[in-house]
Amino acid sequence: MHAETVLTPADLIWPLFIAEGDGVEEPIASLPGVSRWSIDGIVARGREARDLGIPCVALFPNTPPGLRSDDGAEALNPDNLMCRAIRALKDKVPEIGVLTDVALDPYTTHGHDGLVDAAGYVVNDRTADALVQQALNQARAGSDIIAPSDMMDGRIGLIRGALEGEGHVNVQIMSYAAKYASAFYGPFRDAVGSRGLLKGDKKTYQMDSANAEEALREVALDLAEGADSVMVKPGLPYLDIIARVKARFEVPVFAYQVSGEYAMIEAAIAAGAAERDAMVLETLMAFKRAGCAGVLTYHAAHAARLLAR
Repeated sequence: MHAETVLTPADLIWPLFIAEGDGVEEPIASLPGVSRWSIDGIVARGREARDLGIPCVALFPNTPPGLRSDDGAEALNPDNLMCRAIRALKDKVPEIGVLTDVALDPYTTHGHDGLVDAAGYVVNDRTADALVQQALNQARAGSDIIAPSDMMDGRIGLIRGALEGEGHVNVQIMSYAAKYASAFYGPFRDAVGSRGLLKGDKKTYQMDSANAEEALREVALDLAEGADSVMVKPGLPYLDIIARVKARFEVPVFAYQVSGEYAMIEAAIAAGAAERDAMVLETLMAFKRAGCAGVLTYHAAHAARLLAR
């Protein structure tokens, strides 16, 4: 009767990793309990999400090495792994929302989110142009929510203009507005096959973990450019940022409970230091209490089952 915060399956978004092939399930060693799935498996997970009351899945491709290039051109292929998965989900499970990642790191040989110059520096404007084409490619395939995760300046306005200009007026933009250059992303890079490819780091375009005011400036810019909602990433180490963004802007704020956070929880459980059900629900409740409209979490299906009891 006195609980101030409510958590339901409708607050969850389930990140899914796509692999080539048919009937494929590839467990990810650094993410216990998480696998890459071929498109038929992604469709099955979509049905599972729908039946559990989870409204949306987020897709991330593991692009085969032979299709990666310095310029990430496979991101613009209308028949790439991501686009085929989008079309399959919208055909077979039309009730489920599909959120798609816009960034070049799953498609490049160097592991960066954008295009790099001869000195290895990520160039903003050329990258933004490529991201616009990537976003249009996904929208044409049927994506419901475009989620640029790259942190290039100005790309939200360019993507919004391109979507409107091509008639994709109902496609939302969930901007990774405050994405930090974090140590918590390692298992994700295993999942999309970019571990070991990254040359240098991402500190020239992602945020410094020491900065909070900068996050508010980044969010303000993305909202002014047409973002429908914003994301803070990672999650639990940045609950203060989530709370400040929500209080300042009063817009839908999402968080990504990232791979390193998930792996730490699973490691604590495996060591006998925690009980899974209680820890999963408590951490997700923390996001809601901080002001999140929803959470991307690899525990989505497990949490939805717990909440249905």
